[in-house]
Amino acid sequence: MIGRLKGTLVSKQPPWLVIDVGGVGYELEAPMSTVFDLPETGREVALFTHYAVKEDTVALYGFLREAERTLFRTVQKVSGIGAKIALAVLSGVSTDEFARLVQAGDIASLTRIPGIGKKTAERMIVELRDRVDGIAASPGAAVGVPRDAQSEAVVALQQLGYKPAEAGRLAKEAAADGDSAEAIIRKALKAALR
Repeated sequence: MIGRLKGTLVSKQPPWLVIDVGGVGYELEAPMSTVFDLPETGREVALFTHYAVKEDTVALYGFLREAERTLFRTVQKVSGIGAKIALAVLSGVSTDEFARLVQAGDIASLTRIPGIGKKTAERMIVELRDRVDGIAASPGAAVGVPRDAQSEAVVALQQLGYKPAEAGRLAKEAAADGDSAEAIIRKALKAALR
């Protein structure tokens, strides 16, 4: 089984990634939560992976954070849910937000995630309510790899309580060429307070 890959990010065409590890290009499918936080191609990256073998296919999925991989695996334990819906969950909400929605029994919010209807949301709540405790790790608990300033700013903004999508948007709007992570964070926080 392949549990983790560390190498050069060769291609990023959401949801597909190619990572070169010692001359071998691994093709992975990743949720948008991971894709948005990856550095530009040509940079080093480390991803947690999930290797899936089915009757007629073999697939490799990549996640920047351990909590994402754990949630991906946990969601698939619900009857009728496979990798496609598990990726949609991770692309639609953060691990923390998903845990909160399940514990709160928020069917309306869960059905806004593509591929999840009312019955699937109800099944998720019933089958996952006791399992989602502790899935969500601390925000930004990613593998220790060199990151660009904008990615570091996104992680820091998440640690300050911003949701992943909002943190990404704030950092992207605040970032300018040559800015350090600290400068991006300062500008992002000023913009958020306006």
